[in-house]
Amino acid sequence: MKGRPGAPHDGGCLVGIIFFILGLGTLLPWNFFMTASLYFQGRLNTTEMINGTVVVRKEYYFNNWMTLLSQLPLLLFTLLNSVLYQRISEAVRIAGSLVFILLLFILTAVLVKVPMEEDQFFSITMATIWFINSFGAVLQGSLFGLVGLLPQRYSAIFMSGQGLAGTFAAVAMLLAIASDADSESAALGYFITPCVGTLVTLFSYLLLPRLKFAQYYLNKSSMYEAGTTDELLKERSTVENGKLNGHANGTVTRSEAKNSSKDDEEDLKPDGTTEAFLPLEEARPAKASVIEVFKRIRTMAFCVTFVFTVTLSVFPAVTVDVKTSFPGKWDRFFISVCCFLIFNIHDWFGRTITTWIQWPRKESRLFPMLVVSRVVFIPLLMFCNVQNRFYLPVLFTHDAAFATIMAFFSLSSGYFVCLSMSYAPQLVESKDAETAGALMTFFLALGLSIGAALSFPLRNMV
Repeated sequence: MKGRPGAPHDGGCLVGIIFFILGLGTLLPWNFFMTASLYFQGRLNTTEMINGTVVVRKEYYFNNWMTLLSQLPLLLFTLLNSVLYQRISEAVRIAGSLVFILLLFILTAVLVKVPMEEDQFFSITMATIWFINSFGAVLQGSLFGLVGLLPQRYSAIFMSGQGLAGTFAAVAMLLAIASDADSESAALGYFITPCVGTLVTLFSYLLLPRLKFAQYYLNKSSMYEAGTTDELLKERSTVENGKLNGHANGTVTRSEAKNSSKDDEEDLKPDGTTEAFLPLEEARPAKASVIEVFKRIRTMAFCVTFVFTVTLSVFPAVTVDVKTSFPGKWDRFFISVCCFLIFNIHDWFGRTITTWIQWPRKESRLFPMLVVSRVVFIPLLMFCNVQNRFYLPVLFTHDAAFATIMAFFSLSSGYFVCLSMSYAPQLVESKDAETAGALMTFFLALGLSIGAALSFPLRNMV
C-alpha cells in the first residue's frame, strides 16, 4: 500500500496487517465474554426440582448485566481518554492496557477450574468484565486516534479487524462445543485463545514503530510542535543577530530576519514604528479545542452513537434467547451459529467493504437518515422465536427468518459504524485527527451504553 506522494511504501502491507491485528485485539474482551454466555449461564443458572418441576434456582440475567457492565466503564474511560490522552504517553496507554487485559484473561481461564458458589462467581466475573473493558476502552480510544493519522483505508482495515474479533470468538466457541473434551477443558481451551491473541496484539504494536511507513505518518504529529519550535527559534536567533549588526533600534520584523536586503521602510507600520515579532504560538495554528473538533464531527458522532444504540439494545440480550424450530443436536450449535457467527461475519463484511465502497458520502444528508432507519430491526428481532416471552406474539418462527434478519442487521451495523469512524478524521485538519478519533470512540461507547441500558426494558417487553 502507498500513502501520500513522497511517503515510504508499505512493503508487504505490514502496517495494514498490524492495524488489522490491533483492531482484532481491541474487541477480544467484549466478544469472548459475550460469546461464552452459555458457559456463564451454565455455571450461574443452576436448577432444582420444586413439586416435580425443574426451575432455575436464581436468575442472574447474565447477558443484560454483562452488556451493561461492559459498556459503562467503556463510556467512562473513553471520556477520560478523550480529555487526558495528551497527559499519558501513547506507549503506556496501549502497551499497558494490553498487559492488564492479558492478566485478566488469564484469571478468567484459571477460574474455569476453580469450584465456586454462584453468587461469588457472578461477582468476580462482573468485576473482571468491568476492569477488562476499562482497559479495553483506553486501548481502543488510543488506537482510533493513532490510526486516524494514517490514510483513510487504514481506519477501514482497523475496523475490519474489530469486526473479525467476533468471528474469531464465535469459531472458538463452536470448536469448544464440537470437541469431545469435557465442558471444563473445553471452556479452558476457549479462554486460553484470547490470551494468545492478546500476546500477538502486543507484539504487533511493539513492531509498528520499527516500520518506515508507520514512522512517516505517526511521527508527523509528534514532530509538529517540535518542528515549528525549532524553525522559529532559528528565526529568533537570526533576528537577534540582526540586532547586533545594527538593527537594535525599534523591534525587528520576521521579514527583516529572513531577508535583510529589504529596506527598513518596507517594514514600518503607518505610525512609523516597526512590526512586533510574532510569538511562537501565533506562528502556526495550535491544535483545535475538543469543542471545536466536536462541532466539525457532530454528524458522524450522532451516527456512530445511534448505530450502536440500536445494535446493543437487542444484541445479545434479546437475540441470545431465540430458540431453534428444529430441536435436537442442532440446538447445541444454533445460538453460536445463527446469533454470534452470522452476526460477526456480516458485521466484519460490512466493515470490510468500506475499503472499496464509501456511500453515502460524508456530506450527504442521506447518511444519517439511513442510520436512523436501522431502528426497524428492533421490532423485527423481538418478533422472532424468543423464549420466555410474555407480551409479544411470535411472527418469525423459522430459523431462516431469524438468520436473514440477523444478517442484514449486522451488515448494516458494521458498514455504518466503519463509515462514521472513517469519515470523522477527514472532517478535521490532520493535527486534530487524534482528538477526533478519541472523541468518536467516546460517542461509540455512549451508543453502546445507551443500547445496553435499553436492553433491560426491551427484553422485558417481549
